[in-house]
Amino acid sequence: MTERSVVLGFSGGIDSCASAMWLMERGYRVVALTIDTMHDSTMVAHAKQRAEELGVEWHVVDRADRFRKEIIDYFIESYRQGYTPAPCTRCNPMIKWHALLEFANEHNIRHIATGHYFNIEQHNGHYYVAKGADPSKDQSYYLWGLNDAILSRAITPMASAIKSEIKAHVKDKSESMGICFLLGKHYTDFLQSEGLNLECGYVKDTVGKIVGEHNGIARYTIGQKRGAGIPEGMRVIDINSESNTLIVGKNELLYKRKLYIDECNIVDENELLTATDITIKIRGIGRNPELPVKIYRHERGYIVECDDPAWAPAKGQPMVIYRGNLVIGGGIVVDFG
Repeated sequence: MTERSVVLGFSGGIDSCASAMWLMERGYRVVALTIDTMHDSTMVAHAKQRAEELGVEWHVVDRADRFRKEIIDYFIESYRQGYTPAPCTRCNPMIKWHALLEFANEHNIRHIATGHYFNIEQHNGHYYVAKGADPSKDQSYYLWGLNDAILSRAITPMASAIKSEIKAHVKDKSESMGICFLLGKHYTDFLQSEGLNLECGYVKDTVGKIVGEHNGIARYTIGQKRGAGIPEGMRVIDINSESNTLIVGKNELLYKRKLYIDECNIVDENELLTATDITIKIRGIGRNPELPVKIYRHERGYIVECDDPAWAPAKGQPMVIYRGNLVIGGGIVVDFG
C-alpha cells in the first residue's frame, strides 16, 4: 500500500481543512473524500472548491441510500419505540469511517483520517480511541464503535489541536453543528415530516393512575419535569411506546445503579471485566456516576453496576466506557435493574 498517502474525510469545513493542511505539512499526499449522505449538492460543491484551493486531490462518494437506511430510519424508529437515539455514534463507524476504509482499500492507500478531535493509543496489542487534547471539543464519545481494522489505519490530525486556536488562524470558519439531517428543524418537526404520528396519550403515575395527557411521546425525554401533562413535582421516569403512555414519578426514581447494554464494541473483554478504574459516560444525562463501576457479561451484552448511581439514563442512549483517557468499549442502553 502507498504509505505516504492518506484518504481524508472532507466536508470543506474548518476541521477537515485544518486536517488537510496538517497532513500536507508532514509530507502526506492527501486524497480528500467527500461522503455525500443526503444528495447535498451545495455541500459537495463547497467541499470541491475548498479542496481545489488547498491543492489536494478530491473525490466524492454517494452513501445517501445507506445513510437513509442505517441512520435516518434508525432515528425515526427509535423515537417510535420511546428510545432516545444518538445517531452520530452510529454514523461514524457504519457510514463515514466505513466509506473511508473502503475507498482506501480500492485505491491501495494505507492511511485514513478525519477532522475529529480524538487520539489513538496502543495498549496490550490493541488500538484504542483516546481523548483529544481539547476537553471542550473531545469527540472520543462519538467514536466508541471504531474497531482495530479502522484504528490501525487511522491518523489523527486533530489529536493535539485546540479548537479556539484553529478558528483564530483560518479565514473560513464554517463548521457543521447538531444532527446533520435535521437541516435546522426541531427533531419533532422532522419526525412529523417523516410520517411519525405524534399521538396524544395518557400520563400515569407509578401505580397506574391517570394524572394527565401528553401530546406525543417523542416530545418527551427521561427526567423531563415540564411539558403537557406532567404534574408539578413529577418527572418522566419511563416511556411505554406500546401503550403510548408516559410514566411519571418522583425524582429519586430516576437514579439507576444497574444498567444493561448491548450492540457493544469492546476492545478487550478481560480488561472490561477485571479493571477497577472504569468510568462510564452517557452524554445528555443529568449525572454520570463516579467510581467504582463493575461490569458483568449478560446474554448479548453486559450489566454495568454503579455504586454511585447514574441519574436519568434513557433507553437508546450510548454508554461509553473509559479507563482514564482510553475508550475501552461502549454499547446501547436497553434496560435498567
